Amino acid sequence: MTLDELAAKQEIAEGLYRYCRSMDRMDKGLFATVFTPDADLDYGEHFAGTPDGFREWVWVSHEGMQSHSHQITNILSEVDIATGQAVSEAYVTVCLRTRPTPTGGVVDIVDRGRYLDRWVRADEGWRISSRRYRSDVQQVVDASGAPPVTSVRDTSDPSFELFGA
Repeated sequence: MTLDELAAKQEIAEGLYRYCRSMDRMDKGLFATVFTPDADLDYGEHFAGTPDGFREWVWVSHEGMQSHSHQITNILSEVDIATGQAVSEAYVTVCLRTRPTPTGGVVDIVDRGRYLDRWVRADEGWRISSRRYRSDVQQVVDASGAPPVTSVRDTSDPSFELFGA
């Protein structure tokens, strides 16, 4: 493996990490660094379309949640430096906690699946040009008795200063 291939694989991994951070912080600017503008996104029964359409759809969904957290693991990628193309598969865990209902009901939704991505090297770096999300396991649990969470969107938290967030 060449140094260029290693650098590309690292940039792809960081692109996946930026995606997770953008979702959890609801950071539209950071989200814009992940996909090509015309990327083809398929999240199964939930969404199919462009990055702009997905961002608008998921922002509404996430704003309705008490909290949400995305994690990426097991990133495998193949890079073709000569053509500026790559593919990757990454496992993702998405944890969502609903806001309390009027009767105090709260639900945790945990979805474990895989992102199957095609990447292209753009002037700004590696960007996803196509994504297929495949859900492998979903769990829905009553969390009504769970303690309240501190939202990752709370920008008054001093830890947001880390990395200029």
